[in-house]
Amino acid sequence: MSEIAAPLSPEAILMRIPARLNQQVSIQSALDAVAEDIAQLIPFTHADICLFDTPAWVASYEVGISTYWSERRTRLDCSPVRDVLTGKLPFMLSENAMEDPRQTFSNACSDPIFRHGLRSRVHVPLYGMGSVLGTLNLSHDVAGRYAHATVTLAQRLASVLAPGFQALQLRASLQQMSRTRAETQAREEGLRRGSLELTQALEQERQRIGMDLHDQTLADLTRLLRELQGDGPPPASEWLAEQLEDCIDDLRGIIETTSPRLLDLFGFTHAIRVHLERAAERDRLQVDIIDETQGAPDQLPPTVRTALYRIVQEAINNAARHACAGRIWVNVRRNAQAALWLTVRDDGRGLGGGHPRACGIEHMRTRARLIAAELDIFDDAGTCVSMTLPPLPLEVRA
Repeated sequence: MSEIAAPLSPEAILMRIPARLNQQVSIQSALDAVAEDIAQLIPFTHADICLFDTPAWVASYEVGISTYWSERRTRLDCSPVRDVLTGKLPFMLSENAMEDPRQTFSNACSDPIFRHGLRSRVHVPLYGMGSVLGTLNLSHDVAGRYAHATVTLAQRLASVLAPGFQALQLRASLQQMSRTRAETQAREEGLRRGSLELTQALEQERQRIGMDLHDQTLADLTRLLRELQGDGPPPASEWLAEQLEDCIDDLRGIIETTSPRLLDLFGFTHAIRVHLERAAERDRLQVDIIDETQGAPDQLPPTVRTALYRIVQEAINNAARHACAGRIWVNVRRNAQAALWLTVRDDGRGLGGGHPRACGIEHMRTRARLIAAELDIFDDAGTCVSMTLPPLPLEVRA
């Protein structure tokens, strides 16, 4: 007949917790590893470790019940345990937290207390290097479940847990700093490469414009001059005027490609609409543009606005020339963070269609990086180019 192992004493449970914590590499995994030990000492419906993330914000890690406390940071002044975190109270014990004004004050993030019926609650501080680094919070759905003896045991438990969680928090902070440094270096290197690529692209554009002027405008004007200087009868004035108008239109197109004059004269939305209409006329497309920001792009610094225009222009060109699209629509709006959000959608064959967009897409990405915009290009019943520009100081034009 097998023997039933005797339950461990509180001292034995407390003694084995540090070894369990030392085997973990994250705060959540550490809490998961000791959850059973905590429950043997103090039964709970919900338990969480709340740690300072910044002086004004805290982050929670929980077991037992999953709530929004662990899904996002909480402002210190909105935390139900703010009085313990700030040292105003040495601990907090609630027979029924749903009726405790210390935890259900105005603007308190106390919805999980009511949603899950977390009535009995005990909260004790976690100390590190002489200051409060967070709290240990235990809750039960039965009112009056905890007493002052529970507080004493929770304080002993907190003194055992605090060093391990402080070490894990420091580890996580160092890892985040390392990631941030690596991301910053990668961003700087990307900007350096992007600047070089854009410089090369501008040089190629300059050469293209020179060739266009030589092969198109200059060739047409030379041909007209020969007609006028030839031995035959002079050309009719109507024919000559028609030829000159064609040269002017060609030259205007080259100038517009080089310097988006419409952008300066009539604004971002109008310039995009004109470019869309030209694409529609040339490629028989249905086009539309909707600006829900009341002209916010025209309040941006000129270099940023021009870069946005060039990216949208390239997206329209790609859709019209390479995607076999029947419709293109452009939307300008703000997202929930009040950042500028532009999308260019088409109903073409998508990115997997084998069309030669790679060079143009790379130029779009380069321009986006140079103005700190986030650029995403993906298939969505066609292709969607989505660009988000973070809030910038607006330059109000005179």
